[in-house]
Amino acid sequence: MSLLSTPSAGIFLTLALTASSALAFQAPDKQALQQRVAALKESVAANKAKLAQYQWTETTTILLKGEVKKTDQDLCRYGPDGKVQKTPVAPAAPPQQQEKREGRMKARIVEKKVDELKDYGARLKSLVGEYVPPDRDKIQAAFQSGNASMTPSGGVTSLILNNYYKPGDKMTFAFDTAAKKTRSITVDSYLDDPKTDIVTLSVNFASLPDGTNYAANTDLKAQGKNMEIKTVNSGYQKIAP
Repeated sequence: MSLLSTPSAGIFLTLALTASSALAFQAPDKQALQQRVAALKESVAANKAKLAQYQWTETTTILLKGEVKKTDQDLCRYGPDGKVQKTPVAPAAPPQQQEKREGRMKARIVEKKVDELKDYGARLKSLVGEYVPPDRDKIQAAFQSGNASMTPSGGVTSLILNNYYKPGDKMTFAFDTAAKKTRSITVDSYLDDPKTDIVTLSVNFASLPDGTNYAANTDLKAQGKNMEIKTVNSGYQKIAP
């Protein structure tokens, strides 16, 4: 009797064929994901090289409970280490003098509150720097660790990276596959405690006349402190060689 004619051999053959079919079905999806991740990495690296030729103005507004508390402007450019260097455009204006004592006291209270949260805000801005601009090595690490997935939708693919910078965080790219450009980024992260220090970030991108992609505006929200930091990047000019 042939080995293939036995019941156990038949079951084994069926399982083998099923597994092969499953692998054949999954392979194109994995290959497509790999291609999208590779295109994203290439776009990130090429765009960072283009941005290194520019300087621009970053306007940062800090809000507490929806009320504007502070606005700063910095002149930005990439340094030799590949990180953004910032130079204050002008020192923050002192609180306007109030004629009434009550007004002066209120100004001091507001100023004290801002000072108390200054370190917290600086840490939040540092956290943003870990996500924007994106890092191609972190993207690759997430992919190799099996923490990448995608959802195609028309000409834009949502590339989702889990554990990108911190355990449990999530970074989602809206990637234009035809133009090979990032249209937007959303981030779900945290500062210290993933339950109480929840931080969300949304970034919208635009393009300069030469096609260089840049983060036009960002909106960071720290729920635990009722704090919001909005950033607008503008005035891009090429640096003289």
